[in-house]
Amino acid sequence: MTLKVSHKGKVSDAVNQFVPELVNDKVASRLFAKEHTLWGKEAEAESSIRLGWVDAAQNSLSLIPELQVLSEDLKAKGLTRIVLCGMGGSSLAPEVIANSAGVDLMVLDSTDPSQIQQALAGDLNKTVVVVSSKSGSTVETDSQKRSFEAAFEGSGIIKTDRIIVVTDPESPMHDQALKDGYRVILSDPMVGGRYSALTAFGVVPSLLAGVDIEPLLKSAISASKLLGEDLDTNPGLILGAALARTAGAKSFRDKLGFVPDGTKIRGFGDWVEQLIAESTGKDGKGVLPIVLDSDSHEVLSEAHDTLLIGLSADASSSSFDLAVSGELGELLLLWEVATVVASRLLGVNPFDQPDVESAKIAARAVLDSPVEGLSLGVLDEGVEISSFGYGLTSSKLTECLAELIDSASPDSYLSIHCYLNRENHAALTELRELVAQKANRPTTFGWGPRFLHSTGQYHKGGPKQGVFIQIVSGDGSDQDIPGRQFGYRKLIDSQASGDAKVLAAGGSRVLVLRVLEIESGIKALIRALK
Repeated sequence: MTLKVSHKGKVSDAVNQFVPELVNDKVASRLFAKEHTLWGKEAEAESSIRLGWVDAAQNSLSLIPELQVLSEDLKAKGLTRIVLCGMGGSSLAPEVIANSAGVDLMVLDSTDPSQIQQALAGDLNKTVVVVSSKSGSTVETDSQKRSFEAAFEGSGIIKTDRIIVVTDPESPMHDQALKDGYRVILSDPMVGGRYSALTAFGVVPSLLAGVDIEPLLKSAISASKLLGEDLDTNPGLILGAALARTAGAKSFRDKLGFVPDGTKIRGFGDWVEQLIAESTGKDGKGVLPIVLDSDSHEVLSEAHDTLLIGLSADASSSSFDLAVSGELGELLLLWEVATVVASRLLGVNPFDQPDVESAKIAARAVLDSPVEGLSLGVLDEGVEISSFGYGLTSSKLTECLAELIDSASPDSYLSIHCYLNRENHAALTELRELVAQKANRPTTFGWGPRFLHSTGQYHKGGPKQGVFIQIVSGDGSDQDIPGRQFGYRKLIDSQASGDAKVLAAGGSRVLVLRVLEIESGIKALIRALK
């Protein structure tokens, strides 16, 4: 076992103070016994049906023989392009697993029309699509499924030979898939989406893409013994206490910066960001995870309310006050344990997501009544500028950005929500660093609509500290959704508008920037920030 959590300074103070309490309360052993009373009375109903993840790795071993036979059959037929349609917990874990193993897995977690078109333009003669949705009613995933069904049929390909459905038993997608004749692989309904990394949602697409999944599962199983012990050396208890109780200058550090520190695991921060934000960000409480690079402004500025966490090759030799290392399977289970431990210390239910639904309802309102999405804006440098939650005082892009950034308080964070094609515009993440430098505050970056299934819960349910920049496309191109009365452009625009409205209704400021021509608009944004 390679699992290590190292700590020093204020982190050690938190560990030394709170871990003995967790050990005395037998939190670890009770967790692995699936005791649902750990998070208080109000959480019991939800937690009683959400603890299947603690032994998910062991249960998932039984999936491997069937999947290996399926994988060999697909390869024999020349079906080597695996596309995963899924949002949030259904896609983030397999993306990390596949990337870290160096295998190709195309993850489609967007409603951007151009990103959909690119996925459909791949070689369908070699394509297998895994459609993953726990609820079976996720609008993005259902829309993507419809698009691939139509594409296969249009190419004379039998769709039931190429689409595999992963969902919960008796979900709407399960029922429809059985009627349509699809192969269905069921996941454990006792596991919530963001805790599903070691279930069928993580295993199926990863194995079909070519990952040797058994060692990953076995490393998690091995770690479970240590993580279930009521000892002050338990890394899950240590990490949970550090996340929830490390002191800052005024109170505890409620922003967590995840920094690569020699790890070979690719994209781990994106997965753990969703896990922590959606689990802890509610009731005005929570800790905000932020994915950083080793040279990010937050690493150099050392803000009073930010805890930097090294994702390390060897935690014991890290220079960070808190550092974590281990094999991927171990780390997936460790962070799940640490997150629910931190939630206990914070006093929140780690298994619900009460504010995610609000954005869905608002998006539906815009879909049903397009006038709901209208916001009169001003135009400067090819960027249409509008706002929610406050009024603009300038018609200039530079001044509007400066005004918003200057509104940040000493405890604020900035958050950029980018509703564009993440495959084509990955360089847009440069904006995160520019905003962090200008604001001198921790800054997150999320691709819309996928962040709505992860950090979106924190932005609406956590501490009211967020200041938001929303970037949307104004190019007008679209892609039909078969069987729907709206296309992807209307869907993604409604998701952006709905989220902005909910954030503003909660008291936040949202600056909306619609780039009319994407490449020139992006350059204008970068110039304005510089």
